[in-house]
Amino acid sequence: MPSPFSVTAFPVSIPSVLKQTDWTEPWLIGLIAFHIFCLLLTCFSTQRYKLQIGHFLCLVILVYCAEYINEIAAMNWRLFSKYQYFDSRGMFISIVFSAPLLFNAMIIVIMWVRKTLSVMTDLKTLQEKRKEKKRRRKEE
Repeated sequence: MPSPFSVTAFPVSIPSVLKQTDWTEPWLIGLIAFHIFCLLLTCFSTQRYKLQIGHFLCLVILVYCAEYINEIAAMNWRLFSKYQYFDSRGMFISIVFSAPLLFNAMIIVIMWVRKTLSVMTDLKTLQEKRKEKKRRRKEE
């Protein structure tokens, strides 16, 4: 069976890439499991700041290395896959590998921004309370 991802007929849209992918391949199932693990780690590391920083850095490094991973996978796809999914444009690896990792990184950044805003709000409340105490002492 010819690959639906041949160089001349590589899909150009996200839905066609997702539709033409054989999701029963063991390496893709493993990749999905990896992404689920990353999402769970993102969700459960909210109270462990150092773990979250390490996880965030790993996510960003993996996305940075996606081009190199794509090149290596394109050269060795017969070792682990039925089809050649890895094109020179990197569409497949961007959708299936990088996008979920960036989604996790975005969740972490949003959690950091919310935490920062919460701390800033608490700090401003404390400043206002101290200011009020000082004002009351001066009045007495």
